[in-house]
This record gives sequence, structure tokens and C-alpha cells, in this order.
Amino acid sequence: MSTASDPVGQAPDAESARPVEADLGTDAPDSSEPSHEPGPEHEVSVLLYSDDVDVRTAVKLAVGRRPAADLPPVRWTEVATPAAAVAAVDAGGLDVLVLDGEAVPAGGMGLCKQLKDEIFECPPVLVLTGRPADAWLATWSRADLAVPHPLDPAELCEAVATLARHRLG
Repeated sequence: MSTASDPVGQAPDAESARPVEADLGTDAPDSSEPSHEPGPEHEVSVLLYSDDVDVRTAVKLAVGRRPAADLPPVRWTEVATPAAAVAAVDAGGLDVLVLDGEAVPAGGMGLCKQLKDEIFECPPVLVLTGRPADAWLATWSRADLAVPHPLDPAELCEAVATLARHRLG
């Protein structure tokens, strides 16, 4: 359709110029118009806190690109300091938090308790504990789930998937 500023049925910008097919009587779809099809698949946004790059690598390898077939791919946000973790959670947009309970100078359990106390509707938290017997500490910290070191990839992946499903509804 032509307008006064667009007398020949083309956009004023030469790069985005296109014939106006409705004026030509065709039924062909206009590829420059917004699509009504679903956009890119949502991602599961996971914060991974550990001061140890080897722990972060192990977690990412265990969970992989997608924690379960029924879930979207994971987008990782890695942080190595408590301040960066708090800032990232405070900024919002995260679906799951994975906190290393053995991190230094602040362990994931203390950080979990702080986040659960201070962040309204804090995302679900998975704490990586030093040993299975530390599960009670994870409960004290208000973690939603805990996985002990040494990390079992299947258990870790299932824990992330469980929390992601809970968060995404």
C-alpha cells in the first residue's frame, strides 16, 4: 500500500526497499513482516558459582547443553565471587542456581542462605556439598536440592532438570 511519503509502494530506505505485494494482487507472504511463529526456544538460565574452574567445568560437562529432553537448552552464567553471584541473582532472569558449597572465601551454603533471605522469589538452588553427610547443612541453608562431591554426572544432571522443571512450570 502506498502512502504520500512512499509513492511507489517501497520503504524510503533503499536497503529495506521491497515491493508491496498486496498492491500487485499476489497472495505471497511478506518475508519482512514479523512472523507469528514461535521465536527462538526459551533457555534455562543457570547461575554457576564456584571459585574453582575445574568444578565449574565438571558441572557444565555433567549437565551438558540440555539437562533433559523435555527442557530447553541451558545458558550458563559463571561467577567466581560471592559479590558477582549476589549481583547476578539480584539482576534477575535466572531459573536455577548451582552453588559450590566448597567455594572459598564464601561457601555455597552460606551464600544460599543469604540469597534465600534477601532475594524475593529467589530461584531454586542446588548446593554442591563436600560430602553426603553435609546434606543437613544444605537443608539449613534452605537449598532446594544438594549433590555431594565427588559429583555424579547423572545425579547432578537430574537435580538441575528437576529444579528447572519446577521453575519453568
